[in-house]
Amino acid sequence: MTAFRHSAENLAKLATDDSVPEKRFSQAIAEHLKRTVRVNPSQAERRSWDRSLPILARDLVDAGLGDVEMLVEYQLPLTSKRADVVLAGVDFRTGDDVYVVVELKQWGRAELFEEDPNLVLVEGVPGGPRLHPVLQVEGYCDYIGDFVGAVEGRGDMVRGVAYLHNAADLDVQDLYAGVRSERTRLFAKSRRGAFLDYLREQFAPLPGADAADRLLNSAIRPSKQLLKLAAQEIRDREQFVLLAEQRLAYEIVMNAVSKARRADSKEVVIVSGGPGSGKSVIALSLLGELSRQGRPVMHATGSRSFTGTLRRVPGKGSSKVKSLFKYFNSFMAAERNGLDVLICDEAHRIRETSQIRYTPAHLRSDRRQVDELIDAARVPVFLLDEHQVVRPGEMGTVAEIRSHAEARGFRVHEVSLDEQFRCGGSRAYEEWVLCLLGLRGDGPAPWPGDDHFAVSSAESPQELEVSLRSKLGEGYSARMTAGFCWPWSNPRKDDTLVPDVRIGEWSRPWNVKGDRAVGNAPASALWATSNGGFEQIGCVYTAQGFEYDWNGVIIGPDLVYRDGSLITVRTASRDPELKKRDVTDKQADHLIRNTYKVLLTRGMIGTLIHSVDPETQEFIQKLMRS
Repeated sequence: MTAFRHSAENLAKLATDDSVPEKRFSQAIAEHLKRTVRVNPSQAERRSWDRSLPILARDLVDAGLGDVEMLVEYQLPLTSKRADVVLAGVDFRTGDDVYVVVELKQWGRAELFEEDPNLVLVEGVPGGPRLHPVLQVEGYCDYIGDFVGAVEGRGDMVRGVAYLHNAADLDVQDLYAGVRSERTRLFAKSRRGAFLDYLREQFAPLPGADAADRLLNSAIRPSKQLLKLAAQEIRDREQFVLLAEQRLAYEIVMNAVSKARRADSKEVVIVSGGPGSGKSVIALSLLGELSRQGRPVMHATGSRSFTGTLRRVPGKGSSKVKSLFKYFNSFMAAERNGLDVLICDEAHRIRETSQIRYTPAHLRSDRRQVDELIDAARVPVFLLDEHQVVRPGEMGTVAEIRSHAEARGFRVHEVSLDEQFRCGGSRAYEEWVLCLLGLRGDGPAPWPGDDHFAVSSAESPQELEVSLRSKLGEGYSARMTAGFCWPWSNPRKDDTLVPDVRIGEWSRPWNVKGDRAVGNAPASALWATSNGGFEQIGCVYTAQGFEYDWNGVIIGPDLVYRDGSLITVRTASRDPELKKRDVTDKQADHLIRNTYKVLLTRGMIGTLIHSVDPETQEFIQKLMRS
């Protein structure tokens, strides 16, 4: 983990030292973030540091705790989410290490949103309700307790405070109702004396450097993978900690559900975010809680692999749980508002219509699939990543869904999950992939490196496989994927797969096409999660929606480097969807780029890349060396 680190006394001095203007306090923090996590903070962030951190540092000094260590912009493990400050020191009562997470707010006036204790409206801050700051800091405390080895099994070592240092009590009086335990507290400017007393009750007046060392250098337990805990998530209790915008999305949905039933109304919630930003964690958390409350709720996707896996893993042995997972085209004849909530995960897979060749005549209509999904529930929830549209006819975008909902007079809530949880928390890696593929920025750039995520090129598919197999031997999960540039044969009569993916002397089969295992190869829906999946090459339709520790990607001849950029070669694709005449070259170009965006962002710890095109392989190696 990383943080800008100083004792409270030293940070207080640094904040007031203007002797060297170009080395101002906020500039020092910004340079630290650019160097360690490849983030260039906005001017608004820099101003917030200048206005808030000196106040907290001075409070600690005035409390006689100048030696307490302040870990500013502490990065939560395996994410790019950062807590404002973690205070590290010696517990006043026990002499053990103790940590206090501080969420600093510059709000002057705030009140509960529609009397909901979990959401607040802030005066002068546009964009709708915000998560209650005590809930926000509570999430950070729980997350540190879940993932940092130094405090494993000792949740009492981590406490939290929301500090509204600009607000008078009367201007935020509503918010105190959200304080539910001694572990997480709320203080406003009017209660500065009580805040100083609180700090003295937590920390002994001793140096906190050793406690900070132990926190920053602690072993990190692997992230809880979605499907391994889904059964408990749905049947028993929440197993995932929702952070910041994730929790905000969850609370907005729960608030909308309560209102929609009382007022006989409908509200639409759209949650957008990149790979691993927590969309499916939100989906399962909502499904678990709403089903436990006895509310009519279902989960739907447009992915056979993802839905099939959810049915088999969390739904194993329970027809009731299996019945919660449907496909988008399951709601053509659904009762209007028959559900309280319909959770549409992977909503970028929404198609223009639910009709297929075998749709019964009595169900055929001109209705759009998005309208069917909106009609099915009082609160339809759409979770999507627009850069994962990989098939012709998929139209799940924020603008499209919002347009359909607003045209019918429904209120729309939109939440953007701008933090990374997959890819080891490396926003730098996802940005690099988007630029590499021409989906953002000015084109490919050298890989800048990131201590939190490993990226390398493999000279050959053999090298890629050997490297990943060694990771399997070390207890990690690993998979190999490729662009759809090779034929995909049916299994042989002797129940073996054809090694269709051939590169020189090396060859491997694609994953199984259907819902039944073939020999030791798992069914298509279980390729990413079951034993035996490593021996086949996954395609985008099988890999989408899943994650594994180590990711190997073979770039086929449909994406090559020529004249300074990566271009697509439609004729090199074997994807039957791109053979259709009504798919334009422009659409095919976009879908091929999105395909590789999906494939390249499945790993949580690292990614290895190999291109079958020599010029492209040399280009990628050059980006790595730079």
